[in-house]
Amino acid sequence: MKSSIGKTLCACLNGNFRNFNLSSATSRRTFASAPKITTHHTIHPRAKDERWNDIDMERFSDEADVIIVGGGPAGLSCAIRLKQLALAEDKELRVCVFEKAPDLGQHTLSGACLEPRALNELIPDWKDKDAPLNTPVKEDSFAILTEKMRIPIPILKGFPMHNEGNYIVRLGNFVKWLGEQAEELEVEVYPGFACTEVLYHEDGSVKGIGTNDVGIHKDGSPKDTFERGMEFHAKQTIFSEGCHGALTKGLYSNDKFGLRDDCTPQTYALGIKETWTVEESKWRPGRIDHTVGWPLDKNTYGGSFIYHLDEGEPMVAAGFVTALDYSNPYLSPFREFQRFKQHPSVRPLFVGGERIGYGARALNEGGIQNIPKLAFPGGCIIGCSAGFMNVPKIKGTHTAMKSGMVCAETVYAAITDEERSSDTEGMTVHEYETELKSSWVWKELHSVRNVRPSFHTKLGLYGGLAYTGLFYILMRGKEPWTFKTAEPDYKSLKPAAECTPIEYPKPDNEVSFDLLSSVALSGTNHDHDQPAHLTLYNDAVPVDRNYKVFNGPEQRFCPAGVYEYVPVEGGAEGDVRLQINAQNCVHCKTCDIKCPSQNINWVCPEGGGGPAYNGM
Repeated sequence: MKSSIGKTLCACLNGNFRNFNLSSATSRRTFASAPKITTHHTIHPRAKDERWNDIDMERFSDEADVIIVGGGPAGLSCAIRLKQLALAEDKELRVCVFEKAPDLGQHTLSGACLEPRALNELIPDWKDKDAPLNTPVKEDSFAILTEKMRIPIPILKGFPMHNEGNYIVRLGNFVKWLGEQAEELEVEVYPGFACTEVLYHEDGSVKGIGTNDVGIHKDGSPKDTFERGMEFHAKQTIFSEGCHGALTKGLYSNDKFGLRDDCTPQTYALGIKETWTVEESKWRPGRIDHTVGWPLDKNTYGGSFIYHLDEGEPMVAAGFVTALDYSNPYLSPFREFQRFKQHPSVRPLFVGGERIGYGARALNEGGIQNIPKLAFPGGCIIGCSAGFMNVPKIKGTHTAMKSGMVCAETVYAAITDEERSSDTEGMTVHEYETELKSSWVWKELHSVRNVRPSFHTKLGLYGGLAYTGLFYILMRGKEPWTFKTAEPDYKSLKPAAECTPIEYPKPDNEVSFDLLSSVALSGTNHDHDQPAHLTLYNDAVPVDRNYKVFNGPEQRFCPAGVYEYVPVEGGAEGDVRLQINAQNCVHCKTCDIKCPSQNINWVCPEGGGGPAYNGM
């Protein structure tokens, strides 16, 4: 795996760096000419560090039938379905779910408007089990914004954003409830355990996972309290890490599996969300508002949502989504959101209210043409790790859950089939992908596959809206062509010299706010004395390329203030260095996606670190 990552890095340096010399980059890999930023062992191997010479690196191991990495909607739905099947046939089946958050739901963030189709199939009596679906949708609103005006667009039955029968939820609370249902079925759920390594059999098939080591100083040396992580082996390891998961990313770079050989690059967006209590006179429980247009220009895809919850107090969830294929390095998704709230049709809702929560998460926006192979020797990929978002619906939870359920059914059949043989020690459950393509998930996603890429025309937003109206609403995606994603999002960024700086208004601290006070509301916390989990393949690249060519876009696209370019102490005027404030990280993964040099590799920090969302 390390050699595969190395090849990928070299290709990136050679093929994508503008005005950056490969031989210079390679020589600087020793970090002799730049301040040392990265101390993580994935970049600086312990085998070459004498401080680790006398440390016992033995790991204890355990075995299960199925391991699921990630305790979100897809992973928990998969676990529940597996145990339902085993219970129905009175079979013993050990299913373990590992989640990096200290408690289920604390790293979960979404709008969220839930379509209950998959839930109805998984747990038909969910109402009797007190599922936290407290706010049925009562009214929908959609509008195009200009700087001063709001142009309403009617939402009719059949339109993708028609939400009759759906529920406004706090997804973190829903995930916590799913976890309770899983534990009642004797699923073993382990929160606070970050999975940091994929383990392989000698034949290259997946064997299981390794959990993270703990007790490492910020400089990469072992503490007296150092403890090695554990190994967990399984017949099938299912990856359900959410959008752009760290281990799933590693699987994609495994040349033997070739998971992305037959699909186009995934495309992403960054969603930023706040929760508010508002004046009761402005509260309309069950109302949904969506907008597109201002403050983004017509060539930048994105929009807003405002959901009125009905949970005993006048609460709304507000958010802004910015596609990560934007081109101007001066754009700040966070500040676009703050500017959006100042629109004359939006601001009155928040005046007199109180902001009580903040968070951010990257999301997939590709169609079925962006979905990788889903099964490989020893494992499968489900949920947002693969990318089942229905973009025009602005929903992905129901499709993610269904993918987990289909995976469970096919994996269960495979591992309980005593006559089944496999060419590799870890078997490939090809039936998962076949059955998923026969399900309503694939039919739904096929019908909307061209909606998101249709915005990549000279007409931008307006061309995309026209295409959606003509080919989705009227033809339900039956057009005989499929648009492709031309390139990864990071390649869309233009050099700063070719772009106009964006002047954002100062926050008024009533409706709009600064970044650090926002991050404080996320409850984010990491142990300061551990290696930064925002690792750099090359410590020289941020200044030599990202700053000099793109004016340091990571200090703007990060919604948590993790990246700062600060003056070099004792340096010449204008000399800067990159400072990584890893303790601020909300685990959104945007930096790993949008870095124009693909020099940032997000890895899991110690288990339990990160945001502490309260029903986001």
